[in-house]
Amino acid sequence: MERNHREDQCNEIEALDSIYCGELEVLETEPHKFRLPIATTEYDPEVETEGLSCQLLFTYTDKYPDTAPLVEIEDPTNFQDGYEEELLEHIHKTIEENIGIEMIFSLVSSAQEWLNVKYDELKNAAETAKEEAKRRVEEEEMKKFEGTRVTVESFMVWKMQFEQDMGITERKEKVAAEARKLTGKELFLNDNTLNESDLKFLMDAGESIESVRIDESLFQNIDDLDLESDTDDEDYVPE
Repeated sequence: MERNHREDQCNEIEALDSIYCGELEVLETEPHKFRLPIATTEYDPEVETEGLSCQLLFTYTDKYPDTAPLVEIEDPTNFQDGYEEELLEHIHKTIEENIGIEMIFSLVSSAQEWLNVKYDELKNAAETAKEEAKRRVEEEEMKKFEGTRVTVESFMVWKMQFEQDMGITERKEKVAAEARKLTGKELFLNDNTLNESDLKFLMDAGESIESVRIDESLFQNIDDLDLESDTDDEDYVPE
């Protein structure tokens, strides 16, 4: 018995209208041309800033369901470049798997699942980008506290530049120049090695102790000095 394609199509339209509770919009009946919406749960038609949505436009061919229906995508919202082509390709693969049976419900369900998967990918990509941006900001903030790694060479260069900028180098040079102009007395006071007796210098120079002339007049009145004798000590015991 030959299949009545027209009857099968009308029966499917009635079933779809019952399943989708008024969302089915029949545009033509010869042949049947109708529209069904799909959207992710995040989609708000009043805002349209979150989620994905579109309209699936189906047209029965004469021999449907033994031949593929015509499928178009209308009013895509928040679709990325290439999404329409990808979704149509996904729907056509589902058509190939269901040739010979009424398939509109399967096509809509498959398209809805694809939409959910794509939106999850978008959310994950956005979250990853957000985390990456946050990480870069944190790294830039950390660099402000890390500074430059110090080596002996870099420290010496910095030290020389710092002393020059602060005038320390100039003061050091001034002090060194003044030190080279010290008087003999100043050198004596600043150098304890100069605190040696003349006698030591004479001896170091090779002079004998006998060659040193003594001024005897310094000792002429020594007997007139009232020096306390050891014999006045009652405890004194001569050796």
